[in-house]
Amino acid sequence: MNKRLPIGLAFVLLVLPCSLLVAFTHYPALRALANSFWNNGSSRRPSKFVGWDNYRAMMEDDRLAQVLANSAIYALGTVPLAIGLAIGMALLVNSKLPATGLMRLSFFMPTMLPMVAVANIWLFFYAPGIGLASQILSVFGLPPINFLGSTDTSLASMMVVAVWKEAGLFMIFYLAALQAVPANLKDAARLEGAGHVRVFFDVVLPLLRPTTIFVAVNALINAFRLVDHIIVMTRGGPNNSSALLLYYIYEVTFAHRDFAYGATLTVLMVVILGAMAAVQFWILDRKAHYQ
Repeated sequence: MNKRLPIGLAFVLLVLPCSLLVAFTHYPALRALANSFWNNGSSRRPSKFVGWDNYRAMMEDDRLAQVLANSAIYALGTVPLAIGLAIGMALLVNSKLPATGLMRLSFFMPTMLPMVAVANIWLFFYAPGIGLASQILSVFGLPPINFLGSTDTSLASMMVVAVWKEAGLFMIFYLAALQAVPANLKDAARLEGAGHVRVFFDVVLPLLRPTTIFVAVNALINAFRLVDHIIVMTRGGPNNSSALLLYYIYEVTFAHRDFAYGATLTVLMVVILGAMAAVQFWILDRKAHYQ
């Protein structure tokens, strides 16, 4: 390296990626933590240090409690479904069935679409009376349902959209992991009399745990950072039934212009994501098999 690059330039090239990570990830998080201890200032009234007042207000925020409940339901619903569907699709396209290349493209297609485009596609699908969902219900003699306009179905409808979009991306990771499973392990299990189901659960699935850790953490982060679909499709309604944490942060910060409370909610989201990621690593990583 010393012969090809000056030591100063080599140092800059090595440190630059870390600097970008600090500038765009760590610094904003620390800045939000600092801002959460100040009130919301203006041009005429500078902000003042208020200590834990924003956190006390957060503890008394009834809407935040509903948003956190929605976020928990959304994460518990979308993460396992997306992972299970991704594994099933990966097994399907990794088989010797014909047209597996076309299936891979079809499964991955939703991932390539922009968030706003996906939201508009599903707006048409969910449109009461004229949407594809209502047309399918009418074939079976069922009345149309306002999926996005009802408090009973709005959050579940958003979960379906998320699973449809994310499962294809997770399928790629599982497909790569399946192709890396040693064939001799599966052959040895079959020689011992194990069937296809037993081979999958006893041999293949344990070797997929490292991939599952990666996918689960990313799926959890995606579940809490969803905001595009909500803005386009429901705006958190009706009656906050589809409002998630990041959308609430967006609404408080940019619609209500309450930057101090928005920073406090951001700190809460970072803490929740960090705690959940640590729990996932602790639970899954203990039984993960690495090669």
